Amino acid sequence: MVEIWPGLNIGSESDYEQKVRHLDGWSVVHACKDPYHRQALGYSGRGAPKEHPEYLIARRNNRLILNLVDVADPAFIPKECVDAAIDFTSEALTGGRKVLIHCNQGGSRAPSIGLLYLIARTPCIGAQSFVDAEAEFRALYPAYAPARGVQEFARQRFLEYRALNSNNR
Repeated sequence: MVEIWPGLNIGSESDYEQKVRHLDGWSVVHACKDPYHRQALGYSGRGAPKEHPEYLIARRNNRLILNLVDVADPAFIPKECVDAAIDFTSEALTGGRKVLIHCNQGGSRAPSIGLLYLIARTPCIGAQSFVDAEAEFRALYPAYAPARGVQEFARQRFLEYRALNSNNR
C-alpha cells in the first residue's frame, strides 16, 4: 500500500484485508469484480446480472464496489466506474477520510484510477502527454503495471480528465 497523495492510498486486495478492512476513518474503492462486487450483489455465475441496478457500481457505506475486470479491450472498461471512483475518492478525502483504492494485485486497475484521480483533481501530475503522466506516476507508485485495456482507456481519455483539473488549464 502506497500513499500517492495525502490520504490517498493505492494497494492490493491483501492490503485491504490485512491493513484497512477493520479500521475506522477509511473509505475504500474496490476496483475489482471478484470477490467484492460478486459478494455485494450475491451472484454466483460468470458475471453480474445485467438488469441489476448495481450492475456496474454498488455503494455500501464507505465502500464503493466496482464491477471492473482487467481486459485487453478498453471498450470494456466502463467510464461510469472510473468517474464514480474519482468522485467517491474526492468526496471521502474532502470529508477527512483516508482512502484506499485497491484491485486484486495492486498493479493495474487501482493505480490507473489513482493516476486519473491525480490528473483530474490535483496539481500532482502536470504532464502534457499521457506517456509523461505515466512516468510521473511511476515515480509515486513503482508497482504501476496496467493491463492493456485499462492503460488504453486512460490514454484515450487523458486529455478529457486533464481538462477537468483547473490546475492544468
